[in-house]
Amino acid sequence: MIDIVVLPGDGIGPEVTGEAVKCLHLMSDERDLGLQFQEYDFGGIAIDRHGEPLPQATLGACQESDAVLLGAVGGDKWDDAKVRPEAGLLAIRKELGLFANLRPSRVYRGLEHASPLRADISQDADVLVVRELTGGIYFGERETAPTHASDLCSYSVEEIERIAHVAFRHARHRRRKVTSVDKANVLATSKLWRQTVTRIAEDYPDIELDHMYVDACAMMLVTNPRRFDVILTENLFGDILSDELSVIGGSIGLLGSASVGSGGPGMFEPVHGSAPQIAGLDIANPSGAISSAALMLEELGLPECATILTAALEHTLADGARTADLGGNATCSEFGERVRENLRVQLARNDAHLELLATNRGCCG
Repeated sequence: MIDIVVLPGDGIGPEVTGEAVKCLHLMSDERDLGLQFQEYDFGGIAIDRHGEPLPQATLGACQESDAVLLGAVGGDKWDDAKVRPEAGLLAIRKELGLFANLRPSRVYRGLEHASPLRADISQDADVLVVRELTGGIYFGERETAPTHASDLCSYSVEEIERIAHVAFRHARHRRRKVTSVDKANVLATSKLWRQTVTRIAEDYPDIELDHMYVDACAMMLVTNPRRFDVILTENLFGDILSDELSVIGGSIGLLGSASVGSGGPGMFEPVHGSAPQIAGLDIANPSGAISSAALMLEELGLPECATILTAALEHTLADGARTADLGGNATCSEFGERVRENLRVQLARNDAHLELLATNRGCCG
């Protein structure tokens, strides 16, 4: 059995996660994967019910699971809370040892017109951002005084080495190019980052490495995104650049992400936020959650199932199904059902293909 903890979270989180889980249930039933799901409170809803964003019961279940599927956290309701829902995200990443955030972004077939970039610029863009998650300014010592404030940005060689290995390994399954992004002309941490990444690259002679300053990268992402394959960068830069990159495909609602570590359960979540203003209206785009589910299947060692689910999502979008963020009128639940209809078709096609291969092997054996 494969144990999956589901953290629906806040806002539209329960809606989009629900559609993704239904897709996974269908996949599991058809392929006898043995996926088991348990829901736990996390984020704002956990603050309301338990007084903290990451209750011990939730953390314990996540630590014992094979994977964690997260919806979204946060909202205006908790702006004045003593502990914000987002604090739960930082805590769970630390407790699960999740140091690498993988954010793929590309332009889906049929959605070229939805990109804010010209079609000749955005077409065929396909970029993976590998963002370091546990170091940098987000975790450094803070000081606040009436006349000044400071945030410490710190990185160790070990932290840089392990995230660099993740980027180079993923590049081997893509177009074999890594762009390391830093600000080495100004920051000491970036100088160390560049030196370390350059050294690690020697272990991957089959991968092309180039370096780019973060400001130049931000400009290049909107002028020539096709030049990038894998972008490797630190926590703050990765947060900003991956959000910039997310709009190239036409909607942040399309994108999923994975946070992984060194052997424990990974956490998979859509890139978008909780969007409390549309929560409960059944109009959110579940594509990001479904994409996250596909990334989860990949990390669980089920690449064929991941490919089939991704193909079902792609066919749904290519067939013209559109939620409100893409200018359409399909509801969240309607879109999810369309994906599952295409998923059944993809599963049947795959079965027929495997049967044909087996027949041919029998004839020629």
